[in-house]
Amino acid sequence: MRGRSDERGRALLDALLEGRPEPDLAAHAAHSLGLPEQGRYAVAVLRPGGGAPAGVAMEADGLRFLRRRRADREVVVVALGDRDPAVLAGLLVRWCPGPGGIGPVADGLAGLGDARRLAEVALLTCPPGTTEIVRLEERLPTALVVSQPELSARLVADVFGPLLDLDPADRALLMRTLEAWLECGGSAGRAAGRLYCHRNTVLNRLRRLERLTSRSLSRPRELVEMMLALDAFRLTAPQP
Repeated sequence: MRGRSDERGRALLDALLEGRPEPDLAAHAAHSLGLPEQGRYAVAVLRPGGGAPAGVAMEADGLRFLRRRRADREVVVVALGDRDPAVLAGLLVRWCPGPGGIGPVADGLAGLGDARRLAEVALLTCPPGTTEIVRLEERLPTALVVSQPELSARLVADVFGPLLDLDPADRALLMRTLEAWLECGGSAGRAAGRLYCHRNTVLNRLRRLERLTSRSLSRPRELVEMMLALDAFRLTAPQP
């Protein structure tokens, strides 16, 4: 009987995560899983999974975790109570090195489907090869880019079209320089330290980038276009 009850609970949790519009689904799941129907929940989508078997309820730092394996993803539902969801990333890396995405807080079990879908989008903002676990709220502009792959491809082609014809090593150098400059708040000196080159080298590369793209990093609208195109390129370009 316990086994059948656990199996039913897992099936109901899967239905919630899929966002199925079934009558009284949240109420049945709350009863079966021993969770409040109304409350604050977070959903994380991780790749690859690890640690305890999927589907097992866990307790950590006063939070309850429910884990489900879905294809090449592991989905974790967290009953937050009054806790800040910002603490989740640090807890999740205990059994999964990442990458992973955390969706916005769901108000009740009925919101798990939307929270799971947005956690998937957050995961898409993690570049290949990284092991970070990020919250959607931290990546909203990038999430807009990756959630529209056709438009992202057009943005890359429009902004970086001339760069795509360069030698791959040359193109990668310009892209790394732009990325470092952005991460350093537009400071060529700090970017040079990160790239182990002279400040003037950074400035020369940025000027070359401006010439190739016909865009100026000093014009806000064109700078935004380049930032979004860089995100799209990093997340969609084939990896060597």
